Formats: sequence, C-alpha cells, structure tokens
Amino acid sequence: MRILLTSSAILLALPTLALAQEAVELEPVLVTGQSRGYVAVNSVTATKTDTPLLNVPQSINVITRAQLDDQALHSLGEVLHYVPGTTVGQGEGNRDQVTLRGQNTTADFFLDGVRDDTQYFRGLYNVERVEVLKGPYALIFGRGGGGGIINRVQKTPSAGGAFASGRVSANSLGAWDVSADVNAPIRDAAALRINAVYENLDNHRDFFEGQRYAVNPYVALELSSGWRAGLSYEYVNDDRVVDRGIPSLGGKPLTGYRDQFFGVPGVNRTTLEAHIAKLRIDGTLASNVEVSTTILYGDYDKVYTNAFAGGPASSQTGTVPLSAYTDPTRRQNLLLQSNLVWDVTAAGMSHKFLFGLEYGDQDSANQRRNGVLSSSTLNLATPVFPTVTFPALSRNTVSNVESVSAYVQDQISLGEHVQIVAGLRYDRFDITGVDLQPNPDRPFARADDKVSPRLGLIFKPRAEVSIYASYSQSFLPRSGDQFLTLSTTQQNLEPEAFTNHEIGAKWDVRPNLNVTAALFRLDRTNATTPDPSNPTVSINVGETRTEGLELAVTGKVRPNWQISGGYAWLDARLQGNDSVRLAQTPRQQFSLWNRYDVSRRLGFGLGIIHQAGQYAAIRTTAATTRLPAFTRVDAAVFYRVNDAVDLQLNVENLLDATYFPDAHNNNNISTGAPLNARLTLSTRF
Repeated sequence: MRILLTSSAILLALPTLALAQEAVELEPVLVTGQSRGYVAVNSVTATKTDTPLLNVPQSINVITRAQLDDQALHSLGEVLHYVPGTTVGQGEGNRDQVTLRGQNTTADFFLDGVRDDTQYFRGLYNVERVEVLKGPYALIFGRGGGGGIINRVQKTPSAGGAFASGRVSANSLGAWDVSADVNAPIRDAAALRINAVYENLDNHRDFFEGQRYAVNPYVALELSSGWRAGLSYEYVNDDRVVDRGIPSLGGKPLTGYRDQFFGVPGVNRTTLEAHIAKLRIDGTLASNVEVSTTILYGDYDKVYTNAFAGGPASSQTGTVPLSAYTDPTRRQNLLLQSNLVWDVTAAGMSHKFLFGLEYGDQDSANQRRNGVLSSSTLNLATPVFPTVTFPALSRNTVSNVESVSAYVQDQISLGEHVQIVAGLRYDRFDITGVDLQPNPDRPFARADDKVSPRLGLIFKPRAEVSIYASYSQSFLPRSGDQFLTLSTTQQNLEPEAFTNHEIGAKWDVRPNLNVTAALFRLDRTNATTPDPSNPTVSINVGETRTEGLELAVTGKVRPNWQISGGYAWLDARLQGNDSVRLAQTPRQQFSLWNRYDVSRRLGFGLGIIHQAGQYAAIRTTAATTRLPAFTRVDAAVFYRVNDAVDLQLNVENLLDATYFPDAHNNNNISTGAPLNARLTLSTRF
C-alpha cells in the first residue's frame, strides 16, 4: 500500500521530457478503423463510410485497445464508467445496461456496426476498440439508439506477419483470467486470428462467483483484386451469480451492508451459451465505388434466476422484503446489412454517397415463473436465507420481429471549408407473437413504418478544425428494446420518438491529440419508463427533455504523456414538470485517465472518476432513492521486463472510497468495490 501511494505521488510530480513507445500495427486484411495510441482517427463500421471522426457532425467517444489494456478493463461497464454522458446500469446482475443522455437501454449494442441486442455481458478479449456514439443514430442503426449506441469493433486477422500474445492477470478480490491472441498469415492473401479467454469471476460481495470462457476464430482472405472476405465464429459460455445489490432506507442506499448478499445462495444464478457467426465481404466495384456486406447469425440460450430486495429496508422491524423469479430466454438473430459507398464529383462539389439495405429476422421465446419463498423477509441482524420454489408460469411468450430498412446519405464537400451531411432512412418493423400464459392464448401483432432524417452542417475554418450543427431522429417501437410482447394498450400506441439538436466543435490539435465539445437538446415524445413501484410494468410519462454539454480531450500532451478525459453536464427532466427527473442521469460527470512513461521500461498511470448524485429510478416523489455523489481514484504502474514481457499493476479505488456506482431501481443498488489491485503479465512473440 505504501509503495502504491508513493508511486501515485511520484506520478503527479514527474517531468514531461521522456519518450514513449508507439505500438507497431500490422496491415489488416479487413479494415475497421485506424488508431494512434488513445486517439482514434476514423471509424469504418460505425459510420459506414471511411470518414475521419473530425468530419462526423455528432459526438463520438472511442476507447482504443491501447487504453483498454492500460486500464486493465474487462467489461463494458468498466469502460463506460470513464465515458462522461454515459451512466452504467446494474442490469439486474445479468446483463449490460446503460443510460446515454438520459435514455436507458439494454439493447443499443452493436458488433462491427451490426445489431447485438440480446441481454448478456459482453467481453472485451476480442475487441480492438469500443465506440460510443451519442444522440439518435437511426439513419445508420435503425430503431432504438435514442440516446446513442455502443459499438464494439472486433479484432481482425492481419496479413502483415505472424504474431502471438498472451495475458494472465489476477486481482486481490479473487478474480483471475488468462487470454491469448494468435495471428497466422496463410500464404500471401489470407490470415487466421484466434482470440480466447477464461475468466474466474469474483468480487467483494458475499457469495458472488462465476466463470466465463469464450473463443473466437476469425479467418480472412483476399478473394481477388479488391475483394476481401472474413468469417468469424464466437462461442461464449457465462455462468455467474446474480447479484442485485442492496436495498434503500429512507430514500438513500442502506449503509453498513456493503458486502451483504440480498439473494439466496444456490438460487441466484445466470447462465448464457451463445454462438455468434459473422460473414463479412468487402469489395471494390470501381475506383470510386466500395461495397460491403455483413451477415450475422446469433443463437443465444440464457437463463437467470434470482431472489432480491423487493422493497426498502424497514428501520422499525430491521428487515428487508424479498421477491424472486426465474426467467429463461431463447433467441435466434439473423441480420444482414449491405452498404455501397460512391465517391463522385459533380458541379464543383464532391459527394460521398452511402446506400444501404438491412434485413433482420429475430425469434424470441421467453418465460417467467415467480418465486414462492419460505420467508418473505430477511432479518438484517441475523440473516437466514429462505428456500425458494418456482411453481407456475406467470409469463410465456413467443415472438418474431422482421425488419426491412433502406437508407441513403450524401456527404457533400462545398470546397475546402463547408461540408453537408444529409440522409433519410426507411424502416419497416413488423412484430408478431403469442402470449401463451395466461390461457387462452392471446396473439399480438403490430407493424410500423418510419422515416428517420439526419442533417448536419460542418464548417472547417482550418483543415484540423470543424464546427458543426446537426439534427437527427430515431424511434423505438412499443414492444420495447427486447420486443418480447405487446399489451392490448401498447398495440394501439405510436412508437416513441427521439429528436436531437446538437452544435459542437472538434479540433485535432496535433495528429495524436484532439479536443471536442458539444451542446445538445434531446427530446423524447410518447415516452415510457419502468414503474418505480413495479419495475416489470412500463408507465407513460409524456415528453422528456435532456439538455447537456459534453467535453472531451484525448491523445498525447507530450511524447511520453497520454490522456483521455471528459466532462458532461446533463439536465434530464419531464417537460412541463421540472420536479420529475430522469433516472440514472447525474447532473455532472468528470473523468481523466493519464499514462506517463518515465523511460522505455517504466511508466505510471493515474485516473479519476467523479459522478454527481443521481436518482435510482425516475424521480416522481420525494421518496425516490438518490445515490450520493462519489469520486474514485485509480492508479497503475507499467514495467517492460524485456521486448517480449510486460508487467502491469492496476489499483482500483486507491483512496478506498465508499460509493454506489449504479442501480436498477430504488431497491437494487450496487456497492462499489473497496481498494483492490490487479497484477497483469503479458507476453508477445
């Protein structure tokens, strides 16, 4: 501990004259985007066109592989804690969940620009970078995405040469993992890359444990001049304890029970088995015409069973009410996306046209059984866990979603200083299904046809500076982001709509250092939210508005000093009633991560996260639980043993702060981990 504190103090006082090492990147067979350390230059999969991020009229945060490794990040939740304007949700202890600009979602996740909407925890072992695109993005991604989307960019095979790397890490709370990344060229025009990981899961919470393992072989080859193909298959197996945290007391998180488990050991469990296959073909039709097609098939078998705090703790009785249910889901996704990019000059203007088609067929089957507990409360003084049975179905649905989309966009350059981005997207979303429980069977169906516009104006006073204004829309069908069922009332309601107005500026101070700023207003109409008194039921709240400011800086301040930081101010409320505040949207967020290399062998890292207080659920009454503000400090030490071996020590929560980082509702609140350290050994060949 003394060594860690001393290292942190040294970091703050280091001179800024030493030289850092640049990572050497080999030529990939399939291009997904370029990065320089912590700085991303462009995005191919998220924007659908090979466009510099400087020329995209909307906020985009990119966390590169270099930053993921330096911070020893293992989950999307850990990544997003360092992205202001984005709030991590608890996800009931069984899935990724996030709030972007005040809009909560379990489904606005993408893999190489293709929808990845099943509820599960996504790994980072095979990821080259994570892209957070802010604001409605229906033109590119279709339904959902009201506050933005999260896109994972997969590692691709490289024809530049054979290499292999391995990583072993363990933390002081009992978690450990081992991973490997092997790339092998096959002759001159093909390559195979295999990523694999095994994780033993553990943390500070009583009874929490689990394991996850995954493997991802990916082969890519040159088919002929200008044509490339890649075939990827990922197998994921995840088995862990479901932990929904602690309850509230008097509108605040219950204190003094940071590690106490409010489930039932042996009952709280979630399992996932997933098979995800992806075929991607890229080609050149002419010198100015590029095409790409991606087909993704996913088969997901997930079950989660949990007991949890079903209400606030009672100061009079010293007890906490418990509830329980089990919820299995099967889903098969077949998604096809095809894009054509045409560069042409006409009438003194250059155009980059994007034409796209998408097709989706998604089948889901979901059940729920409510639990019967031998005791409906847990005594805080002498906790005795009840027994649980799950006797009868309370929900049994099957559904199919078929979606067809077409979109066109034109990026117009009017000389050197003015650019326009304009486009339209047409979506047809058709859901059919049957509620099999309760009897008799109740079929449901609804079809929606929506047109989503996007318009952006970019002024570039200098080549490295852009000032932009943008307008965009998105929509969310009444079946929600998981489209499992439709009530009789929902079948007759229009989709929720999202409208974003944004102005901003981006400046590439140097090729490896950029700063961005954005002011926005996001309106949501026909809005619904989980009922605070019964989170399984949605309620209509009318129109909401989120206004905000987002700032970011990324890159090298000095040749040996890299940073990634940001600030967000958000005001999220119900239109016409400012006392109603949106859930899990803190007024202010700040984060800053630094890596400073003293020499070729030795470097240090220091990070800080600050988050203002936030409401665990939509604030409709004074009794709504409020999570207090917190500040967390992280640190790291990097040591290069030789050209093939690196040692790294990351310390989370260096000052051992007590905090509550996220929640699912008023009475399922996560507790932050105490001071803990992770040691990582990595090798490369």
